[in-house]
Amino acid sequence: MAHLPRWGYLKINNLIIKFYHEKKLSIEDFFQLSEDEWQTEFDLGYKETEDLKKAKSELVNNAFLAETLINEGYEIIPITSPEYSKTLKANLKAAHAPALLYVKGNKQIMQEKSIAIVGSRSASEIALAFTDNIAMLASREHKVVVSGFAKGVDKQALDSAINYKGQSIIVLPQGIMTFGSGFKLYYRQIVDGDVLVLSTFFPKAPWKAELAMARNPIIYGLADEICVAESSEKGGTWSGVVDGLRKKRIIYVRKPETSERNANDLLIQKGAIPVNFDGKPESGHYPLTSANSAIFVRENEENNQKRILDLLKNGEYSAKEIIQKLDLNWSEKQLRVFLENQKDVECMSGKPLRFTLKDSTIKQKSLFD
Repeated sequence: MAHLPRWGYLKINNLIIKFYHEKKLSIEDFFQLSEDEWQTEFDLGYKETEDLKKAKSELVNNAFLAETLINEGYEIIPITSPEYSKTLKANLKAAHAPALLYVKGNKQIMQEKSIAIVGSRSASEIALAFTDNIAMLASREHKVVVSGFAKGVDKQALDSAINYKGQSIIVLPQGIMTFGSGFKLYYRQIVDGDVLVLSTFFPKAPWKAELAMARNPIIYGLADEICVAESSEKGGTWSGVVDGLRKKRIIYVRKPETSERNANDLLIQKGAIPVNFDGKPESGHYPLTSANSAIFVRENEENNQKRILDLLKNGEYSAKEIIQKLDLNWSEKQLRVFLENQKDVECMSGKPLRFTLKDSTIKQKSLFD
């Protein structure tokens, strides 16, 4: 269903909402219905019913493909799954959110705070230096860096995040099964849980220019924050930012030097927020996070910290066990960093590392101190 020709995301998602949420039918139940039931219960026309009949006739082939994907370590995440990116769903809504995600790597990354660093394929040295600096700052703040694996800014953002021991999402402009060389290149980072590879296209689809353009809204949709290093007056970065501004997204753009020749100032004139080399907005503009959001995040994080320390009163736990028991929206890496900075927490040797309290006195150290 996710790849029916001429079916946009809105039509697919509306159908899923009807059969899955309203009528409580599984995808299997839906495809066992008759053509008349499809038309009468879901208000589908003849052409749409024919499309679904064709999809049903290919169930065996698609089941074989799905089995192959799973056997090779890929995962298939439908929009109905709790593992689907909440950020993507919130930003793109039913009209633009893809019905299916193909991923390989640490899928928990999709639930972390994130920033997309975007820009030209032929970016200047200052734009690449800016990208490196923002990736460094993001990694320190445990923000996942989202990029599209193109030359220039995208590749710099990914490699810098890895260099600074951060986490990244690679959003592909092709099917996930055609990214063989990339999986070899980033094998260690994927295995370590620091890189997630994601595609929304048919698994065997080769790279195409139109797929690269279709991928850009997914990059922006996966990000809580969007930061532009450099843009020309046309191309993927320009169209993506203009589309984002039209959708009322807050987008930050590096303020260019007077000697530079790019379209950064034009994007600022269209409503993007100018930032300096460290990503700080100019006076009079919004900060990277609104005051209310910052207060909410701080209170939520401090509450989680208290729950973690309370749990450690009861014994020894690994980072994974703590996350599962408390249903935390944290990465294991973020949790380990927090625990290692608590002077009253003892780290027990072994694999995996386990944590407990040294004594019953808790002096909580805030992540925001």
